[in-house]
Amino acid sequence: MSLNELEDEQSGSAPRQQESQSAESLKNAASDSALTEDLALALLKRPDLPAEACEALTRNANLVKLRKVRRRVVEHPRTPRHVSLAMLRHLYTFDLMQVALTPVVPADIKRAADEALVTRLETISSGEKLSLACRASRRIAEELLAEKEPRVIRAALENPRLSESSIVKALARHDALTNLVEAVCQHAKWSLRREVRVALLRHEKTPLAKILEFARSLPPALLREILRNPRFPASTRTYLLKELKPPAL
Repeated sequence: MSLNELEDEQSGSAPRQQESQSAESLKNAASDSALTEDLALALLKRPDLPAEACEALTRNANLVKLRKVRRRVVEHPRTPRHVSLAMLRHLYTFDLMQVALTPVVPADIKRAADEALVTRLETISSGEKLSLACRASRRIAEELLAEKEPRVIRAALENPRLSESSIVKALARHDALTNLVEAVCQHAKWSLRREVRVALLRHEKTPLAKILEFARSLPPALLREILRNPRFPASTRTYLLKELKPPAL
């Protein structure tokens, strides 16, 4: 496929004949040093673009340095796995986020994009963390629940991909911070979930007023089971036994 043919196809002045275009011609078009960013992106919109053409784009020196092209190459379902993994290292933070959220991207590439993001969390700005907390995948939102900054935690709690099990897991971490406990206690949605309340009840950093509130909301049988657990904080058990009256216990 020549550049003229690709340009004609994009302009609508020539009929589309994707089925008749060979893998070799598409590879040649992708390798052409005169290929523009717009035409490269047009190629990457084609679901029939062969793996060889996807890989050729990464060797096209005029294109591989372009942000949009790099991301679209990684996102294309026919890009070879080794090519996508190599390209992930060169993507910007929010491009990695988008790769992890794109439905057609293979699951292992999404996981790799998330892991690449996790390794960057210590070095990016608070503003970037705040944006990621709101918009990124569940994996990243879970990781940001461990942040020290309260506004980042609050933003992560609003992430629509976060689940009840995510909150429980975050609270169960040995290094869970007071900021997280307080944010969950005050959250209009998560503080009402039974399993979250149980996790907060077991956490030594939960305020006593909240402990009493959550304990009173649980069925007596469940509360008794929780209190019998030898890992339940002794000070909290003593407080509940003093404050709650039969038949609660």
